[in-house]
Amino acid sequence: MFFKKFHIVIFQNNKATSRHITMRGWLLLFPILFCVVIATFSLTLLQERYSVASLKRGLLKSQDTIQNQETQLISFAVKLKDLQTEIFRLQDTDSKIRVMVNLEENLPIGNTGQGGQGGHEFNLDALPLHRQETLVRKMHDFIQQLSSETHLEEIRQQEVMQKVRLNKNILEATPSIWPIRGWLTSNFGWRNSPFTEKRLFHKGLDIAAPMGTPIYAPASGKVNFAGNNGAYGISIKINHSESITTQFAHMSKLNVKKGQRVKRGDIIGFVGNTGRSTGPHLHYEVRFAGIPVNPHTYILD
Repeated sequence: MFFKKFHIVIFQNNKATSRHITMRGWLLLFPILFCVVIATFSLTLLQERYSVASLKRGLLKSQDTIQNQETQLISFAVKLKDLQTEIFRLQDTDSKIRVMVNLEENLPIGNTGQGGQGGHEFNLDALPLHRQETLVRKMHDFIQQLSSETHLEEIRQQEVMQKVRLNKNILEATPSIWPIRGWLTSNFGWRNSPFTEKRLFHKGLDIAAPMGTPIYAPASGKVNFAGNNGAYGISIKINHSESITTQFAHMSKLNVKKGQRVKRGDIIGFVGNTGRSTGPHLHYEVRFAGIPVNPHTYILD
């Protein structure tokens, strides 16, 4: 049929004339092929669109999964950071107790874990969120560091507890609590004098508090002095052991007398502004063998 001739007659409306067209059958292949091509292209396009939509849904799902994993990892990393801070705090407390019980730091330096004092601190800022493998690897290394630090700290604590059991009276006579709760206005060490502006060494801590605030004995001991002491104003000295003494200055009123024995937590006096003072506060000193030392060394709370 493609090689035959076809005659097409077209009649015009309201006219007696007509048009006669002759065409061969093979010319009909063009519209048929065109329709087939269009149909094939449309079907392929629909398949591609469906495939792209499916890939987009998969990609969005994967992104949500990755985001959730990153959120969980970051939350875990924050908890590890808090754990590291807590270990540092325990190490600091351990060092203070060792000073109190006169126990030397005899652990080899080389045994200190990388996550401890002097090691590399865990830093979230250095961990790119888009690299989960790096994040997981760093967290794994950090967990190993904390495990090492925890094991070392357990050994240290056991050593300290053994020493404390053998010296039950040491902690009783160690000034390990704050004598008052207030605002630390001047620390131990060099400072400019509030009276002369000259560089002077401050032998204790200045703790500001309202007038009349109770002052507590930081450890058990015997009152060696209670009265007026010149620039120190109304003050108290307590002997806690053969080597450790404390002194409290600028008080408004005494609650103990010389020769009296006190226990940790007993009220020994009240905050005042006597002597050479710029306002209501307590000047608190700790001396070891007569030499002023930083009270922070002994305070545990």
